Order: sequence, then C-alpha cells, then structure tokens
Amino acid sequence: MTSSAMRSALPARVHHLQPALLTVLAVALVAGLPELWGDRGRLAAVLVLQLGLVLTWVVVTGIQGFAGSLAVGAAAAVAADLVLVLPENPELGDLLVVLGVGFLVAVVQQMFRRPREALVASLAGAVLLLTAVAALAALLLLGRTEEGHDRALVALLAVGVALLVGHLVDLVLPRPYLAAGVPRGLLGLVLSVVAGALVAYLGRNLGGTAGAVPALVLGAALAGVTALVALVASYVVVEATADDEPGQQPSPRLDPSLSPWAVSVVQAVLPFAACAPVALALQMVL
Repeated sequence: MTSSAMRSALPARVHHLQPALLTVLAVALVAGLPELWGDRGRLAAVLVLQLGLVLTWVVVTGIQGFAGSLAVGAAAAVAADLVLVLPENPELGDLLVVLGVGFLVAVVQQMFRRPREALVASLAGAVLLLTAVAALAALLLLGRTEEGHDRALVALLAVGVALLVGHLVDLVLPRPYLAAGVPRGLLGLVLSVVAGALVAYLGRNLGGTAGAVPALVLGAALAGVTALVALVASYVVVEATADDEPGQQPSPRLDPSLSPWAVSVVQAVLPFAACAPVALALQMVL
C-alpha cells in the first residue's frame, strides 16, 4: 500500500481530539505524581506511560508474536527503570545495556515463533518499541537534575502544549499537508514550535534557565522534536487504520477495526519518549 493510496478510516476529530485529551492526562500524571509521592510517584508515572505504549504499539503496528512481544517490551520497560533508579548515581548511558540485551531477546523471540510471517517488519517494530520505552525512562533522570522538578515541569509543559496546539490547529486547518493522506499540516507544525518556545520562555524563572535565549532554544527544540514525532505517529495511525482501496489486496498486518483509544495512546506517548532524552541533554548544557 503506497502513501498516496492510504485513506484512514479514523475521523479527523478522533485523530486529533483523543490524543489531545491523553496528552493532558500524560502531563498531569508525570508532573503530578512526583508532587505527591516524590521519586516513587515519578517512577509510577513513567511505568504507566511505558506499559501503555508497549500494549498499544504491539496492537497498532501488528507486530507478530503478540504475547512474546508484550513480554519483551514490558521487561525492557521495567529493566530500563531499574537501571536508572537503583544506582546512587545513575547515568543515561546505562540504558545501553538494556537496549543491547533487549535487542538480542527480541531477535530470539521473533526467530522462534511459528510461522515467521512479517519477520523483518515485526523485528523493526520491536526494536523501535525497545528504544521508545528506554527513552521514556530518561524522564526519571529529568526530575533528578540539580534544578530538580521545576525544570522537568517546564520541559513537560513545553512538550504537552506543543502537542495540543499541533492537534487543535490540524483539526481545523491541516494545510499545507506534510504527508499524503495524513491530516497534519505545516501551519500546525510551525505554531506548535512557537507555542513550545513560548511556554519555556514564560517558565524560564521557574525552570532556572540562564536567560531568555536559552529558554527559547530549549522550548523550540523540544517542540520541534515533538512536532516531527507527532507527524510520524500520525502516519503510523493512518497506516494502521487505512481502508483498502478498490482493486488492492487487503494488508495482512493492518486492522481497520482498531480501537481509537489504542492509536491515540501511541500518538500521545511516543512524542514524550522522543523528547525525554533530548530534554535531559538540553538542560545539562543550557
């Protein structure tokens, strides 16, 4: 199925409003639980996002070997969190061990299942899932920097607002299209970057950044990553919910009857996964 032939069965309203709602819930979860229970609350919030992404990613992308893929993804999420929680001085590089072992386990799991349909696509999806859950674990370090929870809150708000603005603008005016058949437009991307930069600028005192320019750079960078990954997530959702055109053979991997909430979780959580290590790196240098 080519991108020009794709036509999502998911209404534009559902494509944008449900992920926007879940984005608000994700920000409230990751920002609120640490206020209530400290590091334990942060761990619980991150684990909820990770396990939610594991379940929905396997369902939405149609990775073969359903139970095994869920087990590998969940184990990688728990291992990534433990690697950054148990040591007294954890480092982001420690996640390489989880990624390395997780890749080998994913290869073995895919090679031993029968029948081996869509092996390459399933392995690629599993590797991307491992990377995403490991990246989400970086949120555990984001709140443990010298500046602490306040800077993490500013970063999370910048990502969340960028996602919200992008979805709401694209719901009304997804023009000009950034990809054929995907209801995401250039105007939404630009405005989401502006919104993210504005949030970081307004929260510069709370976040402890050195000045207005570093705050704008932080917000714009995070919002830019958010907007690009949101576009990728929308493309995945459109492909997963695409109607087969007349005369085409139905795809064995894609299911038009997927729950809208499953695809919405992918749209809401995947950008946070991409932005977590970026936010950690930027806050160390700005």
